[in-house]
Amino acid sequence: MNQILECVPNFSEGRNLDVIEKICDSFRGKEGVRLLDYTWDYDHNRSVVTVIGEPDALRDAMVEAIGRAVELIDMTKHQGQHPRMGCVDVVPFIPIRNTTLADADRVAREVAQIAAERFGQPFFLYEKSATAPHRENLAEVRKGQFEGMAQKMLAPAWRPDFGPNTIHPTGGVTAIGARMPLIAYNINLDTPNLEIAQNIANVIRHVRGGFRYCKAMGVKLEDRNIAQVSMNLTDFTQTAIYRVFETVKMEARRYGVNVLGSEIVGLVPQQALVDAAAYYLQLEGFNGEQVLENRL
Repeated sequence: MNQILECVPNFSEGRNLDVIEKICDSFRGKEGVRLLDYTWDYDHNRSVVTVIGEPDALRDAMVEAIGRAVELIDMTKHQGQHPRMGCVDVVPFIPIRNTTLADADRVAREVAQIAAERFGQPFFLYEKSATAPHRENLAEVRKGQFEGMAQKMLAPAWRPDFGPNTIHPTGGVTAIGARMPLIAYNINLDTPNLEIAQNIANVIRHVRGGFRYCKAMGVKLEDRNIAQVSMNLTDFTQTAIYRVFETVKMEARRYGVNVLGSEIVGLVPQQALVDAAAYYLQLEGFNGEQVLENRL
């Protein structure tokens, strides 16, 4: 592949593996497209897919995946810890090789237009593709979630960019757009107390005065009976993984709580892990060129 875009669609299904596999089949065996990873979570009831491809081939595969999600996922029956507003909740396109944000934006708009016409799914453009400042932040777009979105979309400020002016009856609504890479990062606490996780999330999230490139919330993992600080780090070069991890550990001590561990959902830029290794090992004068794989 000469030109490569990445797409990380989030689907509102994390419990029925058969449905997840059928959606992922949209990316398998397609020329110019490669399925890199897909993960699912029962408590969040959500799956995250990572796929790369040439712009037009990736566009066509993503349209197919949206169609399968609209067919297979019924949002009127969906329950989960993660905020959501559609069967395909969010579809970000990210420039990777010989592509730009403009290329990602073009493909996002084409996917939205085709899928809206073909499946009747409405789309909001968000992040770098947003058509108004109040639509840039995914949390603002998603506010109200599936249950409140039909009422929200009655306001002229929240008419979709593509598709009908109300939600799909079972598919909801989707956010789509171009953005730079982000890291989906979660930290698990040795307490079932959701309020503690929420308090810690409020300390680190940008909108409450925390780290500039951190979005965070507290969730309860029912199957493990623990609380979790769930985050999106939207620019790891400015808000590093290790900095957030140490802050969460420090804040947790206020409540007599320890960190059990952390997890990365989907894929992560290598440099983010190199930065964390350099910090914890206190490496002096270290740079990425000293990583063997980077010299091959």
